[in-house]
Amino acid sequence: MTGNGGDGTQGPFHPGEIALQERAGMRAKLEAWGGKGIRTFMPDQHREFFAQLPFFILGAEDAGGRPWATILTGAPGFITSPHATMLRLAARPIAGDPLDGALKDGAPLGGLGIELHTRRRNRVNGKVTLDPGGEGLALTVDQSFGNCAQYIQSRRATATSPSQVDVAPPRHAAMLDEAMQQLLAKADTFFIASKKEGDAADRRNGIDVSHRGGRPGFVDVLDERTLQWPDYRGNFFFNTLGNILLDPRCGLLFIDFERGGTLQLTGHAEILWDWDRAKPALSDAQRVVRFHLHEAVQMTRGLPFQWEFLGQAPQFADTP
Repeated sequence: MTGNGGDGTQGPFHPGEIALQERAGMRAKLEAWGGKGIRTFMPDQHREFFAQLPFFILGAEDAGGRPWATILTGAPGFITSPHATMLRLAARPIAGDPLDGALKDGAPLGGLGIELHTRRRNRVNGKVTLDPGGEGLALTVDQSFGNCAQYIQSRRATATSPSQVDVAPPRHAAMLDEAMQQLLAKADTFFIASKKEGDAADRRNGIDVSHRGGRPGFVDVLDERTLQWPDYRGNFFFNTLGNILLDPRCGLLFIDFERGGTLQLTGHAEILWDWDRAKPALSDAQRVVRFHLHEAVQMTRGLPFQWEFLGQAPQFADTP
């Protein structure tokens, strides 16, 4: 494999990503580009960006190897970067979260810093180290890169008082009940964690977590255990889909922006190359991803934020 992965020894893309780049006719361009935007360290502007965030999206796997996506919160400054290859987070998954107690030293971890109101986002993947005191964790960087602002619905998060945060015991389910389906049917944002197993020394292996956005209703609930969504034109890295091509296991995080709750799903996904283009939600898709549920975990009013909707992503502003 050619190209510069940031360490001078290997390209930044694994075989699944390369296969989809070739299918899209973009492999030559990305090969020439050489992975210059995928680094083994964080630029200073990314480190400063992470430090100003009140929340951070994580992707990791549970003891059974199932990927989950979750959200960590704190006052701005709860994320720090002592040097260009490490992030420290003064938070861990809360009690009842599928990843509570599942993180182990040296395990792969994917991170996404996203500021919805400015549509900025940066990603970082690596290995976790738990703080001995049990209050936080550190991520040692294997890959660091930015993403464009496409498809991000603009919202501003403001902190609520602790008395407004009421974390009820999580609800576990093997099927999507009516309330879960209603949340999914009106969602315009979610996050997806995926994985590529292999040699831990290979920086291309591990966990990745990324953002997905669309018009309200772009997630189509097909039945109590199946949903699908359009995959739009992006940066052609195919980080998520490349993982799914090789390992279909993935985890989804939906935020209930009205009530401050979360819905986390884990299951497996497939890429559909032939779909019903007559369906309005799928008319501008490049391909479709279909997800099959293994387990759902819902937590109500668990996030210390109120969310103000500011506007649709420009890609959807002039469409129904």
